[in-house]
Amino acid sequence: MLVLLCAVLIVLGLAGIVLPVLPGGSVLVAGAVLLWAWAGPDDRAAWLAFTVAALLVVTGLVTKYVVPGRGLKAAGIPLSTQLTGAVAGVVGFFVVPVVGLLIGFVLGIYLAEVRRLGHATAWRSTRLAVRAAVTSILIDLAAALLATGTWIVAVTVA
Repeated sequence: MLVLLCAVLIVLGLAGIVLPVLPGGSVLVAGAVLLWAWAGPDDRAAWLAFTVAALLVVTGLVTKYVVPGRGLKAAGIPLSTQLTGAVAGVVGFFVVPVVGLLIGFVLGIYLAEVRRLGHATAWRSTRLAVRAAVTSILIDLAAALLATGTWIVAVTVA
């Protein structure tokens, strides 16, 4: 039963990465592995699996901000534009449920860049920002999937 509960939590965490409107994400994946290690088998393998999963998740959480952030900085997209996109995404989430987060983010970045640079350059900056956001999601998903794989191996072995 514990393995099933942890599996459900992991699936919810993975879904939360792909669909940012759901709570959770990779931290929920690590939390599920922690729950399994704490309440499950009483052996070192469970805690080793949690340690590896936690390290993978933490590495993913750091990398998902550093890599896209460097790309945006190198492309000359200022932090103020990124923050405008984030705020517009949050507003969009409440105005248009489910897809409003993405629409608000893209629209916020575009409008901030139009004001700063004009239409042609704004569209280029918007595409780069969307690509950076997708890269961030993929990095987080990869780390969470590796943590999930670690847990699956540990459950199979334990």
